[in-house]
Formats: sequence, C-alpha cells, structure tokens
Amino acid sequence: MLYLVRHAKAGERAAWRGDDRLRPLSKEGRRQADALARLLARHTTGELVSSPYERCVQTLHPLAAVLRLPVRDDARLAEGTGFEGALDLLAEVPDGSVLCSHGDLIPDTIGALQRRGCEIVGEPNWRKASVWVLQRNADGQVVEATAWPPPDV
Repeated sequence: MLYLVRHAKAGERAAWRGDDRLRPLSKEGRRQADALARLLARHTTGELVSSPYERCVQTLHPLAAVLRLPVRDDARLAEGTGFEGALDLLAEVPDGSVLCSHGDLIPDTIGALQRRGCEIVGEPNWRKASVWVLQRNADGQVVEATAWPPPDV
C-alpha cells in the first residue's frame, strides 16, 4: 500500500503575501496534520515524501516526529508539475510510503492511474487532508485506489 495525501488546510492563497511555496498550514490544518499522523502511523513502513511546498512538508511533520523518519522533498509532487513525475515516484517508493501533494496533482494522478487500469473503489475525495490508499500488484502497478476522507478535527 501507498498513501497519497492532499496537504492539510493552509491559509487563504489570496490573502498570502509572498512566495506561495512558503504558505504554511492554518491552525485547523495543523490539527488535521496531527490527526493524519495518528491515522497513518500504524500503516507507514516506508518513506515520507513531500512536495517541497511548506504546507505539504508541514502536513507530514507530525507523522515524521512519531515515526522518527525524515521527510524527503521531491519536486515531482509540486503544484503544476503534471502527473508523469508522480507516477514515476509511485513506482519507485517502497510499500508503506506516504506522499503529500496538492489539489491539482492528485486528481490528475488518480485519473492517469485509472486510465492505466486502476480500479477506483468507493467515492473519490479531493478535500484537503484526504488520503488515497493505493494498492500495487506484484509488478508494482497501482491496481486499486480508495479515498479516505479528511480526519475529523
């Protein structure tokens, strides 16, 4: 299994002054990140990989603290990069890895997986702090995807 997380809630994009890559999580987003850590700690056995954007890295920090693992930045998970790099990354990381990305990249990546034969189980969930659980077959191909809703905080 792999876990593809949409970053938790961040401050309003329109209200942020400065480089959007540095926009942090809001108070509610920090609570969501803490809740995601509690949820994912028992499932995570691989790497923690994040978009280099601050809000994504901060989403994984509580999980990293619990597991005593580093969060590795990967530009293939950044906004506006397209799904091809994300697909490559999904093929590279070990089972049990958690990846954090954005609201443009995740739907595009799930759509690309579906076009490649991945079955979507249940209703999609694109909200902030939602988690896509991705099941790979023995060849490493993602064959099933299920969305978990954001944690209640």
